[in-house]
Amino acid sequence: MFKELDDINSRPDLFQYYSAEELWANDHTSKRMLEFHLNESIDISSRNKKFIDDSVDWIVSYFDVRQGTTICDFGCGPGLYTSRLAAKGADVTGIDFSSRSIEYAKSMAQKKGQHIDYVLQNYLRYVTDKKFKIITMIMCDFCALSPKQRKDLLKKFYNLLESNGSILLDVYTLNSFNEREEQSFYEMNLLNGFWAPEKYYGFLNTFKYDKEKVILDKYTIIEKNRVRIVYNWLQYFSKEALIKELEENNFQAENFYSDVAGNPYNPGSGEMAIIVKKAI
Repeated sequence: MFKELDDINSRPDLFQYYSAEELWANDHTSKRMLEFHLNESIDISSRNKKFIDDSVDWIVSYFDVRQGTTICDFGCGPGLYTSRLAAKGADVTGIDFSSRSIEYAKSMAQKKGQHIDYVLQNYLRYVTDKKFKIITMIMCDFCALSPKQRKDLLKKFYNLLESNGSILLDVYTLNSFNEREEQSFYEMNLLNGFWAPEKYYGFLNTFKYDKEKVILDKYTIIEKNRVRIVYNWLQYFSKEALIKELEENNFQAENFYSDVAGNPYNPGSGEMAIIVKKAI
């Protein structure tokens, strides 16, 4: 028992494991995630309805979205942004590796008579010959990737983007990093049964990697017949660090905001949004 507990509480090397599909593509957790997506009053999985409406209105205005504007949403979930953008006339593609979310998005598009290209795939492996005027990556998905994954993704963005196109993404700031603390926590049916349909024991270990500005929430889920470990990595950025990473990958920052609804940039905010162009 001591060894098992020692393993549960062990700190892995930085970005040693990648388990995103266990969180988003698992049959039970994807069902719970979809419930969170569709709850219009909370900011879990997706933003609340008012924020999404405000974000889409701002995106449409800022980028002059009109009939035929090509947009690709990386990590589209159940289509909360893509459906709204399609309603503005945009030519929209959405990519997500949650089959439950994609199925829901497709069903809603069919009901509304919308023609949206939904792709069931890990967006890190997405390939197409199509070019996009706008690429979006919302809800701080960029932060969940390792440095190598981010580098590969930015290369993909560069190839997918029209010469005068733009990327809109948001990230967690160092203000949020400084608010996080390391912890070890145990609870039966951790997060109210989120992880499995039957009884389980859940351990949450939060580790801070101060030099690299990374947080790991490590979930160990012990069920009757199996043990699962889910690693939720989050990179936190200063404005300068984000600019540097983008420049190293042939992009330049155009504008900063506090969020993807276009609220003015606030250095004290826990998040920031950035509009990115190809470097000249």
